[in-house]
Amino acid sequence: MLQIFTLLGALGMFLYGMNMMSSGLQKAAGSRLRNFLSAMTSNPFKGVLTGLGITSVIQSSSATTVMVVSFVNAGLLTLAQAISVIMGANIGTTVTAWLVAWLGFKADISILAVPLMALGFILSISKKDQRRNISELIIGFSLLFLGLSLMKNSVPDLSSNPEVLSFIQGWQGHGFGSVLIFLVFGTILTLVLQSSSATMALTLIMLNMGWIRFDMACAMVLGENIGTTITANIAAAVGNTSAKRAALAHTVFNVFGVIWALISFPYFLKLIGLITEVIFGVPNPAGADFAVVVEKAADGTPIQTDSQTSALYGLSMLHTLFNTINTCILIWFIPFIEKLVCMVIKGSQNKEENAFRLKYIEAGPIATPELATEQAFNEIIHFAQISKNGLGYVRSAIRATDEDKFEEFREKLVKYEEISDRIEYEIASFLNAVSTGDISEETSSKLKAMYKIIGEMESLGDSGESISRILSRRNIHKKTFDEETLRNLNNMTDAVENAYDAMIANLTSAYSGVLVEISNAYNAEDRINNLRNNLRDTEIESIESNRKNYQTSVYYMDIVSELEKMGDFMINISQTLEKTFIKK
Repeated sequence: MLQIFTLLGALGMFLYGMNMMSSGLQKAAGSRLRNFLSAMTSNPFKGVLTGLGITSVIQSSSATTVMVVSFVNAGLLTLAQAISVIMGANIGTTVTAWLVAWLGFKADISILAVPLMALGFILSISKKDQRRNISELIIGFSLLFLGLSLMKNSVPDLSSNPEVLSFIQGWQGHGFGSVLIFLVFGTILTLVLQSSSATMALTLIMLNMGWIRFDMACAMVLGENIGTTITANIAAAVGNTSAKRAALAHTVFNVFGVIWALISFPYFLKLIGLITEVIFGVPNPAGADFAVVVEKAADGTPIQTDSQTSALYGLSMLHTLFNTINTCILIWFIPFIEKLVCMVIKGSQNKEENAFRLKYIEAGPIATPELATEQAFNEIIHFAQISKNGLGYVRSAIRATDEDKFEEFREKLVKYEEISDRIEYEIASFLNAVSTGDISEETSSKLKAMYKIIGEMESLGDSGESISRILSRRNIHKKTFDEETLRNLNNMTDAVENAYDAMIANLTSAYSGVLVEISNAYNAEDRINNLRNNLRDTEIESIESNRKNYQTSVYYMDIVSELEKMGDFMINISQTLEKTFIKK
């Protein structure tokens, strides 16, 4: 029983180390990962190489997929580009198998792991964020291989438990049926562990210990490729249409690969065996009866045989070659895959309803705080665009003369105010979840700025609804605005719209890391203030000379005041960006 719990604990250490290593790498890379991904996907081949490179570095195809989905939502990547990156990520994730096969079995990397943790601790107490991120990477790497070493040492010795060995051998005695059994086993194990890399490590250990034959291990690897897509689909189930389509494309890619691999299974294994034998100069792992020879020294310590080494290299080769061949075939059919997933998962036809939904922070689970911050910023830009649309209804409500038409616009403004409240709450909840993680000082500063920005945007929705109430009171008292007043309000609305454009431009520049100054926002604010002052002075003169009805003028100036307040909220947002995102 203790041995079983030790095995489970070692597996937990392996998974924790892998997640920690991936998180540290993503934090250390920061926005460079995003810039690299968005710049290197101009054609499918570049997309594949990009996905391969990023996943090889961060050791997590899931993290790559989360990034890809958020970029599809942001419009930085098309669905077709995302599919090519996911293909590359599938190849990149096979690097883990090679690391484990080379370092985890041929050499005892755990001997170096403990001294590396000392280096990681020293870096972790540094005041510089970058060094602390690198320390997380080093400690994660050390825990990964310590966990692997403990897993190897805690696996039961089957030679002393022949009844267990005969049970496993019983699974292997049904021809092609055994292949399907182990394929399903690999799929279920990946679903349980939520990591194809962890399942791959366990498969390599089972193969190295002689629990299963080489061909059965290959069937498990095929199952792991299906299991990892189910995990992605479960994560995308709570996401939006783009997330579901990207996850389904991943499923189509891997299921197609497993189908052709099963059809050609005996011949595929012979090809793997031949390539492994030629490249590494080891015995053909697909030869004879696929059995793996396990030997022990006189003192009972295990000896790594050529048969074991051959099997480990062969399994890693199958994992890589399977995904590479699959990519080479399907890269020419990306447009077809895109059409297929769009046909299966249809987008909502209600454009207005879509406009009110969160787009960027619904794409699955939160990755690292740095990537989650990117998603939140995208959502804030989307929030700003929704808020600007509400200004159009303010303009229409001011000019509406028909009572029914005015009520329609008034209800729209009330709805927009409710939408602003809801979006602010959703983004704030997401930021709260991000802030509970281990975040850098820079990320903490960005989160504080985002809280302030969404508060100001919510106030913009309140101003629109306030204007609708002012207009309702005007109508109740049977007052109307003359053409000159309407023209003045239209000019004021134009000035506010110009401020919206400046604010959105500054938000977009801050997100892209190219914001250097906010003179456009200051100019827009000055224009609003000057126009407000001129209109107020002119209106006071008109009241004093009895050319305007006082009550009508009050409604008019209240609207001007609310429009000027909207300008104040927008300059506050740009000034927050100036303090937080402009490097001094």
